[in-house]
Parts: sequence; C-alpha cells; structure tokens
Amino acid sequence: MSTEETIGPKDSQWLGEYSQVHMNVFGTPLRVLDHGKGVRVWDIDGNEYLDFLAGIAVNSLGYAHPAWVKAVSEQAAKCAHVSNYFATEPQIELAAKLIKLAGAPEGSHVYFGNSGAEGNEAALKLAKLYGRTLAGALPAIGGKPARILALTHGFHGRTMGALSATWKPAIRKQYEPLVPNIEFVRAGDPFSLYEAFSETGLGQYGKGPVAAVILELIQGEAGVRPLPVDYVKKVRELCDINHALLIIDEVQTGIGRTGAWFAFQREDLTGGVKPDMVTFAKGVAGGFPMGGMIAFGSKLSALFTPGSHGSTFAGNPLGAAAALATLGVIEQDHLVENAEARGQQLRDAVMACGNPLFKSVRGRGLLNAIELAHPCSHAAMNWALEHGLIVNAVAPDALRLAPPLIVSEQDIDDAVAILKQIPGDLPND
Repeated sequence: MSTEETIGPKDSQWLGEYSQVHMNVFGTPLRVLDHGKGVRVWDIDGNEYLDFLAGIAVNSLGYAHPAWVKAVSEQAAKCAHVSNYFATEPQIELAAKLIKLAGAPEGSHVYFGNSGAEGNEAALKLAKLYGRTLAGALPAIGGKPARILALTHGFHGRTMGALSATWKPAIRKQYEPLVPNIEFVRAGDPFSLYEAFSETGLGQYGKGPVAAVILELIQGEAGVRPLPVDYVKKVRELCDINHALLIIDEVQTGIGRTGAWFAFQREDLTGGVKPDMVTFAKGVAGGFPMGGMIAFGSKLSALFTPGSHGSTFAGNPLGAAAALATLGVIEQDHLVENAEARGQQLRDAVMACGNPLFKSVRGRGLLNAIELAHPCSHAAMNWALEHGLIVNAVAPDALRLAPPLIVSEQDIDDAVAILKQIPGDLPND
C-alpha cells in the first residue's frame, strides 16, 4: 500500500492546498499534523504517531510540556518582543545559563539568532574578523585573505554564508559563486587538513592563513556519522599551532541530545578538546525558533562591536523564556542522563531485534542512525509512518532516530516493535 493510499481525507485536502500556496522547496509533506502530547502526535484525521524525529531534534520536551506552555504563555502576556535597543531579564539569564552549561571561560559571550544557520553565520563572520588580525593576512606586508576550512559531508545551513561551508554539491552548486576563501578538506583525514594548513604562505603560490576550522562532531545530515576522536584532537592541535579557531557546530548535537549538554563535552567524541566557538539551535528552546553562538573568552568576543552584526528578533523575550523553561526541565528531570540511557537502550534493542534489514546503529545519546542493508530508506520511512512511527530517511541507506529527550523505556520498546517489522525486501529509493 502506497503512502498516498493511507493519507486520510482531511490530510489529502490540506496537502492539495499546501501545494497551491507554498514554495516547493520541501517537497510534498508526509502528513498535516494537528497536535501532540509527550512523544506522540496526531494528524488532522486523528491518526496517532510515535514521534522519533522530534521536529529534527528540536522538540526536546516533546509536545505541550506544561512547564514550556506555562513559560511561553506567561511571557506572551508580558511582552513577546522588544527591539535590541533594550534588554530583558530572560535574554540575560539565558545567555548566562548557556555560558555555564558550555563550561566556557570567564569573559565568554553569547550571540542570539533565530536558527542554526544564523548561529553559524555569526561564527563565520566572527572568524573573518579574527582572520584580519593574523599577520599573514595583513595587506601592508603582502598578505592574503584568511581562509576558513570546512569538512566534506558537513552541513551548516542554507543561508549564503553557512551554505558556503556546507559540502553537499546538490544544494551548493546552483548558488555559486558563494562566499570566497572557504575551502573543504576530507572529513576524518588528518593529511588533507595538514595540506590545507601547509598552503599558507606569502609567496606567489601561497594562500592566506587559516582563520578557523568549522566542523560537526557528528555529521548529522550526512547520516549521523561521528568523526574519529583522534581526528578531532588533530584538528585542535593544528589550529593551535597555526593560531586558527576551532568552531564546533552543535546545532543538532547540543542541548543534551548526545547524552551531554554539548557533544564536545564527551570524551569519546573529542578526547577533551575545547572549542573557540560553539553554535547551537534546534533543541535549545523546545520548539521556538532560536539559535546562536558562544564565543569562548573575552578577546574573541570583543571582535564583535556595536553594529558589526545583529538581528531584529534575536534573543527576544518569548524565545528566551521558552529556552529557559526547556533548559530548566532538562536539568530538573535529568534528561541529559536519560538521553544517554535511552540511547543505549535504543541501539541495543535495534541490533537485537533480528531485522535483517538493519546492519548497524551509529550515534550517541538520542541522535542515532540505523544503517540499512540496501538503499531503501525512504521506503522504510514511509512503511514506519504508515504503522505509526515517525523516523527520517537521512541518507539512502540510513534512518535517523532523534526522539524527544523525555522519551521513556516503554516508548523505546514501542518504537523498536515497529522497526522490527519493517520488511527487508523494500524497493530501493
């Protein structure tokens, strides 16, 4: 039975209207969702789904969490927005909270945006300002523009700056030329990285110095692929030797998702490496659009000055209140620890379920992907949806699972019971 045949009458009607009024940048939606509670959602025809995607790692507390609803309602009754000519208590409290959770040193500062792409835009702009301070980039001595290194298979957003550091050719090529002096090195290959740094020089064929390296510790959109810990340590070492910054994109991995507040705090991902900048978004405000960047230390933070960057809606009190409520529940209910425990349960149960379609499971905490025996992820995703489970075809041969951090043992068992039944003879995508 095809996905189209299982869509209800109201869904079908609304999806027809969707195609008439929305830009076709997302394709046809799978369903029209109406409401949710906890880790479950219902479409407008009343069909229930166990949500193991959580709005792509956004809905940290699931749906309609009472603490989140209360915080947003109370703040909306006070003020939802003020311009950045003014400040609000939630905005200030949230910045201080994020600095503390990240373990950033004294003098660190936060920039708020509205999305992960905007957080990465801020990081890239700050890196460019930093690059102008490097000796090899000074025009007076024959310098050349500083460079930023990004990794193959990395994803940092779709705005022009973030897209310039995003590897996937299919979404880059049609917008070229993009921001210059951003180069790609092979993910996981220290020699490729060393070569890029070695190209710095003032001679005829030399390039400008490297201002920064930007990377995801787990490459989410590439299929939830963790970088080797030894490679991450080598990146930090080469950045230190060459006076370059390390930007860790935690848009998908941050805010408890991987079983730590930030993925860089996991020894098995970094070996203790510390970043110079961290970007965040997705799960930070539990469904409210918010993102941003933390610059570690006062010297780096000071490169942004009044007017050098900004955003009308950034850090608005409604979003800040939503984020404070989200972080508060994660702390009080020990959801970081829950992410670690339930993630291990999920990985173990998937591999023990006996489905021959499943080759392996990779990831950390509650950000995981099931590697499939053949490239049928869209067919598998649709089969799961028809049977009441939302997962994501993140790569042709991989299903992404990123449930809310509130997910319970029983929810994991219920999801695996559905996954176990996915047919092994599904057609390839």
